[in-house]
Amino acid sequence: MSDPKEEGREEGEVDSLEPDFSKKHPLENRWTLWFDNPNQKQTQKQYGQSLRSVYTFDTVEDFWCLYNNIRTPSQVNVGATYYLFKEGIEPKWEDAKNLKGGCWTAPVPSKGDSKKTLDAWWLNSVLACIGEQFTDGDEINGIAVVIRARGDRIELWTRTASNEAAQTMVGKQLKQFLDISDSGKIGFSVFEEKIASGKAKDRYMV
Repeated sequence: MSDPKEEGREEGEVDSLEPDFSKKHPLENRWTLWFDNPNQKQTQKQYGQSLRSVYTFDTVEDFWCLYNNIRTPSQVNVGATYYLFKEGIEPKWEDAKNLKGGCWTAPVPSKGDSKKTLDAWWLNSVLACIGEQFTDGDEINGIAVVIRARGDRIELWTRTASNEAAQTMVGKQLKQFLDISDSGKIGFSVFEEKIASGKAKDRYMV
């Protein structure tokens, strides 16, 4: 017995309510995923020798295709780092678009299921970046998840360290996206100071 809903439908006709998977949803920017997995601890001069670009995308669908086919941060080796940066910006302090900037650093809490938190923070921060959720979106250069024995962390790289108002807004919004409580503090360090001395104190805190 035929389905009444199918009566009168020509062969090959497609229901107009079915989604069209041939159409992709473009992002505002093109983004490149980078991966660094050095065999040993690197000096500042050695940094970047094992850094590799993995894939560049500019649609929602291509992002999820990439994300679903790579390991989550909790599954990669200690010492490795994922970077997701706007196309044309290398994840190096010395890059022209990073040089006058800095980064917000959010240490992943060691208590509870820290690996689950790590993966959730990475995904949430990535979605906030590619989805242009930051008020000062032009300040955002990229996001990194750093896997280390002494503690994992998220780093949000921005371009204008001297713009305190913009950096403070970015830091506060990052805390919201990561669901960090008001009592939890994250700090912003400046790349030029790191290049000069190899380390830097936090210039801003939120």
